[in-house]
Amino acid sequence: METANEKESMSEQTKPLAEAAPESAPPPPPDGGPTLEALQKELEAAKAQAAEYLDGWQRARADFANYKRRVEKEQAETHQHAAGRIIARYLDVLDDFDRAMKDQPAEGDAAQWAMGISLIYRKFQGILEAEGVTRIEADGQVFDPQLHEAVTHEDSDDHASGHVIAVLRQGYKLGDRVIRPALVRVAK
Repeated sequence: METANEKESMSEQTKPLAEAAPESAPPPPPDGGPTLEALQKELEAAKAQAAEYLDGWQRARADFANYKRRVEKEQAETHQHAAGRIIARYLDVLDDFDRAMKDQPAEGDAAQWAMGISLIYRKFQGILEAEGVTRIEADGQVFDPQLHEAVTHEDSDDHASGHVIAVLRQGYKLGDRVIRPALVRVAK
């Protein structure tokens, strides 16, 4: 059996729990500061503003990356165009070397001189190849107006219609860009 003291002690222990059980709105701050709802609204506004700033920053970063790629591409194209114009001026010299090498002397002092010229010619070709200049293969190929410039159309028993019969002047490309089309004779 419980004694009266034990009952009284238990009722005192359960009293604070009973008083704390009913939940109601939190009491206003004692110093008169902002309420919990006001702080939550302020927090939501700050989060929205931070998300807006993050979105703007990400857009600016993407715009800058696109700008940087575009400028690099334009610079590369400008460089290739300038290099193509300069190299095109030297292609006439290369043509002269080609013609000189076809009539190269085989004997005597002139043969040694011609061998020296041949070395210069190969060195010149090596420099152009290192810059990305390649010859356009045209002889016997199907005529392509992007790569070839037709000088004449002739009947030919040895070539099919629309094929290149002979190359009159060699054509060249710098990378994928034609810097000088090949002058060709085309079969009818």
